[in-house]
Amino acid sequence: NGTEVSVGSSGINAEYGDLGAKMIESLTKEKVQAGDVITIDKASGKISKLGRSFARARDYDAMGPQTKFVQCPEGELQKRKEVVHTVTLHEIDVINSRQQGFLALFSGDTGEIKSEVREQINQKVAEWREEGKAEIVPGVLFIDEVHMLDIECFSYLNRALEHDMAPVLIMATNRGITKIRGTTYSSPHGIPIDLLDRLLIIATTPYTERDTKQILSIRCEEEDVEMSEEGMLVLTKIGRETSLRYAIQLITCANLVCRKRNGTEVSVDDIKRVYSLFLDETRSSQYLKEYQQEFMFNEIKEERAMEIS
Repeated sequence: NGTEVSVGSSGINAEYGDLGAKMIESLTKEKVQAGDVITIDKASGKISKLGRSFARARDYDAMGPQTKFVQCPEGELQKRKEVVHTVTLHEIDVINSRQQGFLALFSGDTGEIKSEVREQINQKVAEWREEGKAEIVPGVLFIDEVHMLDIECFSYLNRALEHDMAPVLIMATNRGITKIRGTTYSSPHGIPIDLLDRLLIIATTPYTERDTKQILSIRCEEEDVEMSEEGMLVLTKIGRETSLRYAIQLITCANLVCRKRNGTEVSVDDIKRVYSLFLDETRSSQYLKEYQQEFMFNEIKEERAMEIS
């Protein structure tokens, strides 16, 4: 019992004969009628209803609010559609590492992936790239506080960067000349010289007063804090004399003091209040030096005693 359906575009008509049960079920599920604009995936047989043609807009006096009218397509009925799937190499490795590898992506139980599987996948991906079927987009690996890595980690990174599919590596550190962890040697930023020679080093400069004020203004907007102009100037001065992080932390505290007095914007008095309550690193160190005798396990006193003796 073959079923036929007639499809067409502007000026071109064609007939599909002997539709399969799956396509008939899709037609029934989508409630396709004469005059509807549909797409048929030739590979899977999936039918999607785009809407009703404008040419059939006057067929019925009443239309439901969900009825969507679209323009009738023009030209050839069969069109080649390119579908792009974005996957990571790790996902391909997991899928091909076991029989139920696809389900392992959702459960997280990826297990150990053999090196043979990785090599086969890399070889296949290289073939796809040469044939133009695949394009490799390198990822980005950001490592903060990179001076905390030891010599073995640096050796692994040095070797991994030589791979064709290696990601873009970005490192950040605030150390000067310091020891490489796991060795007795010192180097700039705590990074081995051979790895440091392969990097592009981006120099940073201290913030100017204008930069500090702009950063604090953006932070106030993010935290929905209304700051007066005088308060912003005082906060900028604090950020310049102490640290930017300390000034940013005072924003929330000053806003709480402002809300407690039912104020609409943070004033200079609010900032002075929290500045007196919470110490920065410099004032805290000075406080410890002045009252070191009152604290337990005073090491400064012992060091001075050793120097005198």
